[in-house]
Amino acid sequence: MKYILQVDFPHDGIFGEEMAQAFADLAQDIAKEEGLIWKIWTENETDKEAGGVYLFDNENDAKRYLDKHTQRLESFGYSNIRAKIFKVNEALSVLTNATLEN
Repeated sequence: MKYILQVDFPHDGIFGEEMAQAFADLAQDIAKEEGLIWKIWTENETDKEAGGVYLFDNENDAKRYLDKHTQRLESFGYSNIRAKIFKVNEALSVLTNATLEN
């Protein structure tokens, strides 16, 4: 069973290429997380939001990472962090071209 973690938060900082450069080291660290298959980084400069969608191979690692990530975001000064964990319906996701493996 796969799990999606969806996180977003108000972000009044950098976006686009500037964000990619500033957070490259963090991205490399996140890529090493236990149970993580992939992360999609999200941003909405108009609404001043950022976040991500993560695919984990188990619920425990998704929950563990959410706790770790929330603490990290709070240490950076972020608040109003919103997060949800969902089970992935793999049969339907495959039919709609989802890539569920590394």
